[in-house]
Amino acid sequence: MSRRAARVPQSGTEQVVGQDAIRIEDLHKSFGANEVLRGISLTVAPHEVICLIGASGSGKSTLLRCINLLEPIDSGSISLLGQTITRPDVDENLVRRHIGIVFQSFNLFPHMTVLKNVTLAPTKVLKMPAREAADQARALLDRFGLLEKQNDYPDRLSGGQQQRVAIVRALAMQPQIMLLDEVTSALDPELVAEVLDVIAELAAGGMTMMIATHEMGFAREIASRVCFLEEGRIIEQAPPGELFSDPKDERTRRFLRRIVDAKRL
Repeated sequence: MSRRAARVPQSGTEQVVGQDAIRIEDLHKSFGANEVLRGISLTVAPHEVICLIGASGSGKSTLLRCINLLEPIDSGSISLLGQTITRPDVDENLVRRHIGIVFQSFNLFPHMTVLKNVTLAPTKVLKMPAREAADQARALLDRFGLLEKQNDYPDRLSGGQQQRVAIVRALAMQPQIMLLDEVTSALDPELVAEVLDVIAELAAGGMTMMIATHEMGFAREIASRVCFLEEGRIIEQAPPGELFSDPKDERTRRFLRRIVDAKRL
């Protein structure tokens, strides 16, 4: 059977008014006997920023990996801009052109310069001419304060700079949606702010994002909505001012008390 990509609109101007950017319905995912996602349902509107919070092992990273089709789901469905992308006949690689994902590990190619890391996928996957890809890469690097690093190799960069390059590399594919998985977890505390500033700029520019994070103060500032996950379920979701100040579920209150006690909120 031939595989085809879901018909994903090429730009935000082609989205149907009122159409969800992401729709997840009754999503289940297990690894062997370990059920990691237990009936997740969630909609994300275009330009919305959703922050996923919860203890390690609550399912945040697995959820993002399922949306990017890096993990096959067991049941349920995921739709991107009105098109179901979890059908067996969908070409995952074509869908991923529209969904950028950045992990806590930078995953830069150590034998390539910053510029080559950023231009590789646009030239190989999007078939973008090399000069156009380089011009786009330099514009993105300049936008995020990295232009002077274009000819450096990753081992010459700080952790914060490497993570910013990883974000730029994802943006070079011109995604409509960005997934960010604990992108500051591997950084020293003094480097966290420079990465969070990049994410804040993307949010201000209207990028649709789902962000798994332990940075509660950042989630409070940037999120349109915060979802608290526990044991593979969304226990509670609300605008950050409401969820952090007046959580309705005792499990959410218990989690936030631990965060406050640890001086992380």
